[in-house]
Amino acid sequence: MTAAPALGASAYALTDGSRPLLVLGPSLGTSVTALWQDVVPLLVGDIDVVGWDLPGHGSAPAPDAADLAGLTIADLARGVLDVVDRAQAERGDAGGPFWYAGVSVGGATGLQLLLDAPERLRGAALICTAARFGEPGPWLERAQLVEAAGTPTQVVGSTQRWFGPGFVEREPEVVLRLLAGLQTADRFGYGAVCRALATYDLRSRLTVAPVPVLTIAGEHDVPAPPAALEEIARGVGAVRVEVLDGVAHLAPAEAPVRVAELVRELVTVGAAR
Repeated sequence: MTAAPALGASAYALTDGSRPLLVLGPSLGTSVTALWQDVVPLLVGDIDVVGWDLPGHGSAPAPDAADLAGLTIADLARGVLDVVDRAQAERGDAGGPFWYAGVSVGGATGLQLLLDAPERLRGAALICTAARFGEPGPWLERAQLVEAAGTPTQVVGSTQRWFGPGFVEREPEVVLRLLAGLQTADRFGYGAVCRALATYDLRSRLTVAPVPVLTIAGEHDVPAPPAALEEIARGVGAVRVEVLDGVAHLAPAEAPVRVAELVRELVTVGAAR
């Protein structure tokens, strides 16, 4: 791609430049609102919060498949900066640094921003993510399947990957909320992100970040196990490393109170410096 992709944007609280700005990122197959729904109310009292959606997910328009040819995680990072620029224009702090928290591919996008545009960030929470998500082959196979048969083909596998032991039985409404977003996600947008993840590998670029970084892993996360977050934490010099008991791949939905506490502490302590 040459132009940044069209991403969805949701402003949960947007006032002015006197408050810190936190940007939230989604996981593949989720809308940012469904994923962060139970966290946002715990943050917006004194923090401006904006979320972004992947192409064809949530609030993002259904893309033309041709427009997403060659999509990369770096393209998504540039798209996020477009979302931020619009929000900051409303706040009156255009170009100022912001806080970021993202999950899985949203976390990968945050890591990309940290390496490509560190001057734009005040700090970052990288959640249930990795500097590389396995071999390219399975991602390309998943892209082909979804583009041919749609995102409902991913419901069973995603349910197994997304949630820790017993969560489906304890919180069926949260599970249904997230799976509904998966089933309505655009097949070409989903496929394009799979292809972007097939080429994504930032392991050789990890370097100590000039801003505070928090990593959050889920104890039972298979796509992004705690070791993957430890690798990032070592590479960027994270100020805090957390592993959440009982959690798999969607920490903000599985442990919203704890995630909100950790992200709020990162932002408020950093903003006071």
